[in-house]
Amino acid sequence: MEHLEIERKFLVKSIAFKDMAASKSRIVQGFLNTDPERTVRVRIKGDEGYLTVKGMGNDSGTTRFEWETRISISEATNLIDLCEPGILEKIRYEVPFAGHIFEVDEFLGENKGLIVAEIELQHEDAPFEKPDWLGNEVTGEAKYYNAQLSKVPFLNW
Repeated sequence: MEHLEIERKFLVKSIAFKDMAASKSRIVQGFLNTDPERTVRVRIKGDEGYLTVKGMGNDSGTTRFEWETRISISEATNLIDLCEPGILEKIRYEVPFAGHIFEVDEFLGENKGLIVAEIELQHEDAPFEKPDWLGNEVTGEAKYYNAQLSKVPFLNW
């Protein structure tokens, strides 16, 4: 199937990743729909807007349908106003390590204190090297999905 996203998600146990980051950007995102079978996300990343549809994950939580398109900032801003309660804000760091890119999200607001890293892979069991700052794997744990964090923030756990 086209548009498959294969990723694994980990907690981050130190801020050592910041020294390795190739880039960082502020992200604001909301959800027009948080149904697990079809999540619809609106995102503003830097000066770009995106609309993303994600399908239900497989049993392991590593693979699911993802479709994304770029939209204008004004469209994204207007759509954010229509989103369900619980707008997320975070700083995303892109961290190259051993031939892969880890996307590390440092959450702000009601999710402050939570830092999660994701790595996209070519297939579910693709090998990759883990940096020292990478903590426990949380792939497939729904409470760490952004759509869930918008409803039940980290500070309320």
